[in-house]
Amino acid sequence: MGKNIQRLEEHLITEQPFYLPQGDELIIGESAYRFKIPLLLKGPTGCGKTRFMQHLAWKLKRPLVTVSCHDDLSTGDLVGRYLIKGGEAVWVDGPLTLAVRHGAICYLDEVVEARKDTTVVIHPLADDRRELPIEKRGELLTAPPEFMLVISYNPGYQSVLKDLKQSTRQRFISIEFDYPETGLETDIVCHESGIDRETGVLLVRLAGMTRQLKDEGLPEGASTRLLIHAAKLIGSGMEKRRACRAAITETLTDEPELRAAVSEMVHSLF
Repeated sequence: MGKNIQRLEEHLITEQPFYLPQGDELIIGESAYRFKIPLLLKGPTGCGKTRFMQHLAWKLKRPLVTVSCHDDLSTGDLVGRYLIKGGEAVWVDGPLTLAVRHGAICYLDEVVEARKDTTVVIHPLADDRRELPIEKRGELLTAPPEFMLVISYNPGYQSVLKDLKQSTRQRFISIEFDYPETGLETDIVCHESGIDRETGVLLVRLAGMTRQLKDEGLPEGASTRLLIHAAKLIGSGMEKRRACRAAITETLTDEPELRAAVSEMVHSLF
């Protein structure tokens, strides 16, 4: 138990993360926590979902246990498993069990990337039961009031095979995220990178232009995260066009025609 508590303390956010609200998302998040309703975040890559969760966890004064979901994520990865230590089988809690047992916030990032049989385990946690069955131990955990379940996904990338089932979706309160409006996004880029505002404005304008290429075959335009990466390179002394090429153009696509289109946008602004 002592080791579990120590592990949990590692997830406690003690310093306020920088976050500029886009709307009433913090009010909805705090209400979901108060009413013990799980939360679903949906929006494009790099638009601020994870930073929102960090800020919410800090505000609620609860540890944040984040799981980056992927194709090979198993139920054992989430719930826990027996490991051989010193010649005997020792049970080790997975991140979901750790959060339930100690009343933390568990954030399953890009949950639709996990195997279908894995996501079923969250169903009894996401309704009035608030229970986590640990079949390998014959144990049934009831989540304390402080526990909160949050999942996220990117609707723009999902196929029919990787969409959330209604049986899962309708257990949650949902918040839809998008890239911040121009002024707010500029504030974020400048704060996170230390870049001058004039350059920040141009980077945000570039992002808006790339986001118009969706109909041309680019799945998503430059995210706020990519703008910050480019701004940091520029702030370090790198030439602006070269920084944009490394952080934005080459990162967004390998398609020659789309890369040329983005390069033209960069050259038109810088």
